[in-house]
Amino acid sequence: MAANKLDALIIGAGVAGLYQLHMLREQGLAVRAYDTASDVGGTWYWNRYPGARFDSEAYIYQYLFDEDLYRGWSWSERFPAQPEIERWLHYVADTLDLRRDIQFNTTIVSAHFDENTDRWTVTTGDGEVIDTQFLITCCGMLSAPMADLFPGQSEFSGEIFHTARWPKEGAELAGKRVGVIGNGATGIQVIQTIAGEVGDLTVFIRTPQYAIPMSNPTYSEQDVEAYKARFSELRDTLPHTFTGFEYDFEEEWSALTAEQRTERLERIYNEGSLRLWLASFGELFSDQQVSDEVSEFVREKMRARLDDPELFELLVPTDYGFGTHRVPLETNYLEVYHRENVHAVSVRNNPIARIVPEGILLEDGTLYELDVIVMATGFDAGTGALTRIDIRGRGGRSLTEDWSRDIRTTMGLMVEGYPNMLTTAVPLAPSAALCNMTTCLQQQTEWIAACIQHMNSNGLGIIEPTIAGQDAWVNHHDEIANATLVSKTNSWYMGSNVPGKPRRLLSYIGGVGAYRDATLKAAANGYEGFVLR
Repeated sequence: MAANKLDALIIGAGVAGLYQLHMLREQGLAVRAYDTASDVGGTWYWNRYPGARFDSEAYIYQYLFDEDLYRGWSWSERFPAQPEIERWLHYVADTLDLRRDIQFNTTIVSAHFDENTDRWTVTTGDGEVIDTQFLITCCGMLSAPMADLFPGQSEFSGEIFHTARWPKEGAELAGKRVGVIGNGATGIQVIQTIAGEVGDLTVFIRTPQYAIPMSNPTYSEQDVEAYKARFSELRDTLPHTFTGFEYDFEEEWSALTAEQRTERLERIYNEGSLRLWLASFGELFSDQQVSDEVSEFVREKMRARLDDPELFELLVPTDYGFGTHRVPLETNYLEVYHRENVHAVSVRNNPIARIVPEGILLEDGTLYELDVIVMATGFDAGTGALTRIDIRGRGGRSLTEDWSRDIRTTMGLMVEGYPNMLTTAVPLAPSAALCNMTTCLQQQTEWIAACIQHMNSNGLGIIEPTIAGQDAWVNHHDEIANATLVSKTNSWYMGSNVPGKPRRLLSYIGGVGAYRDATLKAAANGYEGFVLR
């Protein structure tokens, strides 16, 4: 059977994939997006667990390339929940008429570069073969769940759900004995949401998390009009801040008195957003003394809400600094542990040994009998979505094998040895973790679209990074990363949650604006660090 031919094939129909498809279609290219899901949405299709919602303000987690598209959608609250977010992405797909060029319920299983034709041969799980010039990965940075982690999972007599594969029809939890494994951002949202519904809730905690109370007001018509009136301001500001949010670091720790620092921390903390993490003091990421003081400020806030010293130890971090892990927002999360039907179990020094038919068995032999197990166990971040596909570049090189040895990319946009494979939300770019995702994904997809347009306008067929160009970016990335406290902490930011994963800070931490400038400069300088022919 002859292969279908495309100019560009996009893997994924989430935030990045939808915009990438729109831009390349506007260039008149034969382009198609493929997604395992049955509809658009990416992370907001898959993550429909109880309590799933934004912790970026809704009015900045939006596309900023079209004011009519922006103004045509109205949010109900500051941090909306998953169903509303999914409806918004349907609105985008329908307004731009994108579905006709998206193939749903289709998993890409392999992509091999043919050095004789300088094209990619892509195969789906159904056996369809596609011949494409450009392979563009818009798979998301948190889309490869860590789901099969414990011996005996298949033996459990109840139901097991990973939060990123929650059933569309929902799950019946009322009155049941439920265990939640994991207490990161996702686990916190689940725990605080289901505690009042289930019969008995046991939370298995390995690492305590700093958390900030979310302030989530509903929006009036006046509120909606007020944020819509800021479209031009947001469009011009967000791409240049440190993390792609509307706020940025404004004051230095050393320039303020102790009283002024406390006043600033109190004010920002009470805003109920990620600002305390992403725009309080830049020194938080590099100065141990500043980290210690801000961390203790947050710890005191957490302890004040707990009535049991044992809960302090289980829920309040003391062995790493605030902001060196992903910081969650929460709503009455800590208070949940005061409920009689909620039990916190530390598995740091007494880990889960296996799952048995009755429930969860710890190493010391303690058995927790359960009806439902919720796995909020995270992802193989940044790399997992691509290493689970058989991607082969020049000389049959395997991306899975390459990244199992060392995680390297060129600006998070390409990988040396894989011509015409353009990437978003992979390591060594801010979109791997430290960014308001739509800000960074828009920037990357726009760079990719401009690159392809440049190539087509100049009769060029191939782009690939040079070894020297990639080495230079990796060295630059590492130099900045290694000067921070983030790189000295074990977290999924460093790949520490995946056994055997090479250790490297997944996200570029030099700033969203600085990253944008670097990528645009490379393009303006004739795609410096890349070879085009």
